[in-house]
Amino acid sequence: MSDFTRSIAAALALFGEADPELLGIVALSLRVSLTASVVALLIGAPIGAWLAIARFRGRQAIIVLTNAFLGLPPVVVGLVLYLLLSRSGPLGSAGILFTPTAMVIAQMLLATPIVVALVHRPSTLLWAEYGDLARIDGLSIVRSVALLFALGRASLLTAFLAAFGRAIAEVGAIIIVGGNIRGFTRTMTTAIALETSKGDLPLALGLGLILLALSVAVSTVAFLLMGRVGEK
Repeated sequence: MSDFTRSIAAALALFGEADPELLGIVALSLRVSLTASVVALLIGAPIGAWLAIARFRGRQAIIVLTNAFLGLPPVVVGLVLYLLLSRSGPLGSAGILFTPTAMVIAQMLLATPIVVALVHRPSTLLWAEYGDLARIDGLSIVRSVALLFALGRASLLTAFLAAFGRAIAEVGAIIIVGGNIRGFTRTMTTAIALETSKGDLPLALGLGLILLALSVAVSTVAFLLMGRVGEK
């Protein structure tokens, strides 16, 4: 039996047994990644739309910097966050190092630049088309941003899915700030890394298939929800 066949069998066995530890890992992965993606969308989408509307000195530098942050090395983000949250760090008193909260923050920091970039580009095109009408109607910045959101719902969905993809696939940063603690901060990706290092490739591949299935499921649900919103 090939490794791929064994991985499928391992994945089916894991689902069939409904192992509490596995279910906890899956639930934590979804909770952390979805939370980080939603927070990244709530922060990044308004910034992206605002950059499309506003005109001020240094705007282009912010846009360039935001796009540069798309390539942030996850381990560097994790290391910086670790130094900030460690006992000797400036935020050590918060006591959130090696907790799911720290993992959410790490994933959010990596996902937010993606949201900003993916919302800014289509918002710029929309503003070029509808900006004059918005100015004539005297729309404020807030209402102009809301207009761009209404016109560019598809870009919001794309940004969210891209953020979720970055978040749920993350390994380096969340291992550093989460610690991969069994039953507390172990996610799908960190479990895959652990099983691979232990040489249990069929189980690692099985976990990978579960992770892939979850990603597809979240994307499908998001598209269905966006379709219903569009119909209304």
